[in-house]
Amino acid sequence: MFELIEPIATVSFSKVVTEAFLALGMRNYWDGYFAGRAAPLGLAPAEVVHAVFYNFADGEVARHVPWVWGKTTPEEAIAVRERSSATVLRRGIGVLAEAPGLVRVADLAARAAVSAPTEGRALYAALRTLDVPAEPVARLWHAATLLREHRGDGHNAALLAHGIGGTEAHVLMALTLGMRAEKFDRLHHLPTARLAAVVDGLRDRGFVDAVGGFTDAGRQTRERIDALTDELAAPAYDELSADELDELIAGLELIAAARYKRSDD
Repeated sequence: MFELIEPIATVSFSKVVTEAFLALGMRNYWDGYFAGRAAPLGLAPAEVVHAVFYNFADGEVARHVPWVWGKTTPEEAIAVRERSSATVLRRGIGVLAEAPGLVRVADLAARAAVSAPTEGRALYAALRTLDVPAEPVARLWHAATLLREHRGDGHNAALLAHGIGGTEAHVLMALTLGMRAEKFDRLHHLPTARLAAVVDGLRDRGFVDAVGGFTDAGRQTRERIDALTDELAAPAYDELSADELDELIAGLELIAAARYKRSDD
């Protein structure tokens, strides 16, 4: 489900959505990212957004929040994000956007998306306060976003339970992808001394070896975090019967195939 839902939700981070936020007066991609993704939290201060998002380095959020709220409001940011994200998704799936089956897929996804527990899941709970869009493509995007952030909140809990901080999580991700930490796009901007201190801390805990690669213990910890993340995400789909879940998966696979084909075109 993660592999099928994630590409739908993350159209929010595409060029079209960024341009929609730039039109509001945002300075760059990250202004739009924080305005759109943090908007359901209202006028939360940077410290709160930092805590909820979990994996940004100290000071990153504060470069954008609350500055963005001088250019737009949370309500406007929510509307712009939904509208532009639905536009991207509609273009991506082509004729499927008007197919009767899309309504069914969007409805099943939305049922799952609004049924999950909210306890301990601040961003998901904030999204649950928003109205579910009536238009099917927008409803599918909204449902995917809810499911993504529900999983994300659970992932943060799994990281926390294993004593892995946000920047440390990016180092583990880089190693999972087979690259050195300083080459990872979410880490290369950090001061060299700061990144070295994070890697040294993971080395002291036995997660990183002398040359900056995974140890067996580090890899096993990453695998445990991923397994717990999956386990915590699963209740979102308990609302659906086995047949309905199969139907949802089949519909999402068609959407994924359509998006892949159009990206090749």
